[in-house]
Amino acid sequence: MSDLTLDRPPAPAAEPRRDSRAARPALFVLRRLGTAVFVLLCTATVSFFLVRLSGDPVKILLPPDATAAQESALRASLGLDRPLFTQYLDFLWGLPRLDFGNSLVYGQPVSRILADRLPATLELAAAALAVTLVIAVPAGVFAAMRRGRGSDRAVMTGVLLGQSTPPFWVGILLVLVFAVGLHALPASGYGTFANLVLPAVTLAVYSVAVVARLLRSSLIDVLSSDHIRSARAKGFGPLKVVLTHGLRNASLPVVTVIGLEVGSLLGGAILTEQVFSWPGVGQLTIQAISNRDFPLVQATVLFFAATFVVVNLLVDLSYSFLDPRVRTSR
Repeated sequence: MSDLTLDRPPAPAAEPRRDSRAARPALFVLRRLGTAVFVLLCTATVSFFLVRLSGDPVKILLPPDATAAQESALRASLGLDRPLFTQYLDFLWGLPRLDFGNSLVYGQPVSRILADRLPATLELAAAALAVTLVIAVPAGVFAAMRRGRGSDRAVMTGVLLGQSTPPFWVGILLVLVFAVGLHALPASGYGTFANLVLPAVTLAVYSVAVVARLLRSSLIDVLSSDHIRSARAKGFGPLKVVLTHGLRNASLPVVTVIGLEVGSLLGGAILTEQVFSWPGVGQLTIQAISNRDFPLVQATVLFFAATFVVVNLLVDLSYSFLDPRVRTSR
């Protein structure tokens, strides 16, 4: 028995088991993309049917003394006389090609109108985001380092006021002070840096408050951890400890909120653009709703929804780069 055992060929080495975790990031991205497509499809469907509950746009486009024959002719030329389900299928068929149809009021392709207005909205949102980061990050760090002191309470009081004040009221107040009272900045218009200042500050007020408060809370939690105490024991100064060791670990929830605020800045531009006569997508949305311009309303709603979806996806994918402990586990 022992000889047979010795002469038996050795068992083949077991193949290394493939780690299924390598495929998890790809599956996570695919799931998130599938969810994004589903959300946009639901948004498109809801906006299509809800906007048609607002009334008949033909009544607005024609004068009050228009005859029934004129109304029927205009309705047929706009394609509004077709069955509702047929209109819905045509709308869905054009979405992958970014074909939203023609505007009922302007008579031009909706995609071209959006392309003309989009740069102004992106410029305003980018400027508001820059103002948010320039003010909120130093304010949050300063308040966290001065926790419990008078300066901390002063910063948080100002932040709370900014978060509690409606943006449109802030815009009107800024116009009264800097445009009407001091004549330092224009009250409306587009094209110069001076025109951008008041709308950007107005749009950024709420985001500054949200980011500063969250960064302060997150930093306070991180600064009480063991690795921060070790860094202090090594002789690092308070500012270096916060910026080198604390800020990155506290940035994960802050980046999430900043990502959400990007969508909020674009969405909040609707009222801000209206106050300052800023020729962006927000002002276009108000005009389209007032005119019952169905294709234009649907396109602007999808634009804002797609902005939120894309930003949230990018925030989720950035987690693993900001914190090595965060890994995709689904």
